[in-house]
Amino acid sequence: MILLLALAAGVAVGNVYFPQVVVPGVADGLGVSAGAAARVVSATQAGYAAGIVLLVPLGDRIPYRRLIVGLLLLTGVGLLVAAGAPTLGVLLAAAVLTGATTVIGPIVGTMAAGLVSEGRRGRVSGMLLSGGLGGMLLSRTLGGALVEGLGWRAPYLVAAALTLAVALVLLRVLPAGGEPAERHRPGGAPSPARRDAASLGGAPAPVRRYLALLAEPLRLLVGEPLLRRSCLYQALVFAGFSAVWASITLLLTGPAYGLPASATGVLALVNAATMVITPIAGRQVDRRGPGPVTLVCLVAVIVSAPVLAAGALGGAPGMAGLAVGSLLLDLAMQSGMVANQVRVYGVRAGARGRLTTAYMACAYLGGAAGSWLGTAAYGRAGWPGVCAIVALTAAVALARHLAGRATDLPPAPRHT
Repeated sequence: MILLLALAAGVAVGNVYFPQVVVPGVADGLGVSAGAAARVVSATQAGYAAGIVLLVPLGDRIPYRRLIVGLLLLTGVGLLVAAGAPTLGVLLAAAVLTGATTVIGPIVGTMAAGLVSEGRRGRVSGMLLSGGLGGMLLSRTLGGALVEGLGWRAPYLVAAALTLAVALVLLRVLPAGGEPAERHRPGGAPSPARRDAASLGGAPAPVRRYLALLAEPLRLLVGEPLLRRSCLYQALVFAGFSAVWASITLLLTGPAYGLPASATGVLALVNAATMVITPIAGRQVDRRGPGPVTLVCLVAVIVSAPVLAAGALGGAPGMAGLAVGSLLLDLAMQSGMVANQVRVYGVRAGARGRLTTAYMACAYLGGAAGSWLGTAAYGRAGWPGVCAIVALTAAVALARHLAGRATDLPPAPRHT
């Protein structure tokens, strides 16, 4: 079951990333500029962000099989519409739909956390994250090959076939029950979301409940200290990570290296090793708790900054620094994500969908801020300025972690 969920997460994540390689083909095929075609990527990412906010919380209300299979079917329809799009406008609309409904990764994460014992959540989170990383890497590689051989519509058709096939498999194997625990509160006590819904006057009852559900992630963020800590750690580390990858193309194509833009993709392939490491990190979270793993990861991010800074030297030594530093940064960021997710899942069992929404929204806000800061720092201080952002954001997270280690979650009890 967990392997199938990891496969579903990989296919879903791939739907967000393969549009990055179809932009030139879209420009030629639809007769638009490259800048206009690039809006397909932005539309997909904007849809994904909207799906996190609007759809992931439904995991606390709708049975998982119905929600996951339904979203996969809608994603498949969106991909088919995109494959046959006659104009850029239709393609952009399909991209928004595809991005919004392909938020399967966060949902299967909350489902898997409820399927296994507390002492195995780290390992399972690592496996699911590896599936997502595999989908990200393979979708870019396979998508690029399909565009070159068959045109820009081919990746959408292949992605639609994979998505619909996964939907049919999960329809058969996922348990029909398994309704979220929040729907069965002991003693008949209404949840905070239902109490808020009762105060939303004139709207129909389902609308009131849904609006109240959307407000719950913010309420949880305010009221749950462990959630706030995980959000802070991931937002800061992801900001540094995004700063690096938003500006590294500027370094590689600049005078220090003079390489084509495709060199960034080749460098990113080094990080495929993360797929092997994240399950190992998950086992360490299960054994030692999220706190010690978070500590190691934050220190590793800080260490990666001077290694990455060697990239300013250019030539073979600089490229070695970029390869080793980016790998260390990616391993630390992804392993820290496993620790943060386990911490978040342990806050409240019946609200994992809303907890995940708050966590991922904060992470993406941090990433967006980091991308902007990275390009701004590169323009003013060059590559060393970008590496300084990596060190500074991780140092702030480390200081907060050291100040609050006594309140972190202990290791989960191990069952023989």
